[in-house]
Amino acid sequence: MQATQVIKRPLVTEKGTWAMNEQNRFAFEVDPRATKTQIKNAIESIYKVKVEKINTQVRKGEFARTKFGLTRASTRKTAMVRLKDGQTIELF
Repeated sequence: MQATQVIKRPLVTEKGTWAMNEQNRFAFEVDPRATKTQIKNAIESIYKVKVEKINTQVRKGEFARTKFGLTRASTRKTAMVRLKDGQTIELF
């Protein structure tokens, strides 16, 4: 998988913004089939930084009731990436 296929988009949330500023951690939505090694290599090649640690989680899609019946949101995989000291990613 290429680096641009592994990383879908950065996640900008209130909690993620706090982690960026205070803990040097960045959140990304990634391909569900990607491994931690692939995510690390993709982040390092795209943003030219050194990754210290990666935490991933798979969030299963929730059911929602509509007038057409039950629908299910898609399953997402997110990755919290901690960078080495002195490294940063400019997202804005």
